[in-house]
Amino acid sequence: MKHSPVSEVPLLSQGKVRDLYDLGDNLLIVVTDRVSAFDVVFDEAIPDKGCILNSISAFWFKKLEHIIPNHMISVDPTEYPEPFSDYAEELARRSMLVRKLDMVNAECIVRGYLEGSALKSYQKDGTINGIQMPAGLKQGDALPEPIFTPSTKEENGHDINISVAELRNVVGTETAEALESASLQLFTEASDYARERGILLADTKFEFGYLDGVLTLGDEAFTPDSSRFWAAESWEPGHAQASFDKQFLREWLETLDWDKTPPAPALPQDVVSNTATRYRDAFERLTGTAWNS
Repeated sequence: MKHSPVSEVPLLSQGKVRDLYDLGDNLLIVVTDRVSAFDVVFDEAIPDKGCILNSISAFWFKKLEHIIPNHMISVDPTEYPEPFSDYAEELARRSMLVRKLDMVNAECIVRGYLEGSALKSYQKDGTINGIQMPAGLKQGDALPEPIFTPSTKEENGHDINISVAELRNVVGTETAEALESASLQLFTEASDYARERGILLADTKFEFGYLDGVLTLGDEAFTPDSSRFWAAESWEPGHAQASFDKQFLREWLETLDWDKTPPAPALPQDVVSNTATRYRDAFERLTGTAWNS
């Protein structure tokens, strides 16, 4: 499914993957099978991707709610208000009714391993978001301990990495400290759990908001779209790792003569199916449940 089936209600917004409806105090999120890379959305969909992302978020929201409350109300479409409940079959597994939060204007990123923009920063001057790192680290190495590396939330273009001190200037000291504490607690527990199931949580991002004055986890949680998941059995620092996300798609795109601007190139079937397999494998390892399409 590339678009929400509910046409009689106007969308509040449409992201790269999610269609969003405003229900007053609540929101309804429909997670489609659209896929993006380098901020470009592709014509081809990844089968079951939306259902898997939504199911993984629901799993983590329940598992980690003892650390911090989250915005999830229900993933059962028969409990949604009309007309959404009329589309229960189409919305099953790929939708979530959530509380509306007063969102904090920052992305909260935690890194446990050296990859992505952190690797580029480290190779440049030995730091990550202004945090000095030990010398001699290689791509994919575990960091001495997980680190909190926030970024801005940009309406257009890429988010910008900032220091914790800069975050305090954006959201205030009290909120910045609460964001860091919650992010590190969530990462530590999820990382320990995933490692027991053969997955290394390299890094992840969170979005938080306030509900009645209480800091609350929103958006998504520990999905292959918001996290780097690596296969523990094949982890070997010094190069890119086998991952359970759309990194396979990104790496294929890097082989093309494409400037990473629209229009997107057509995705061959093997790239689509291999990407779908990685999402499905992530779900099955994390939840211990077989995925049934």
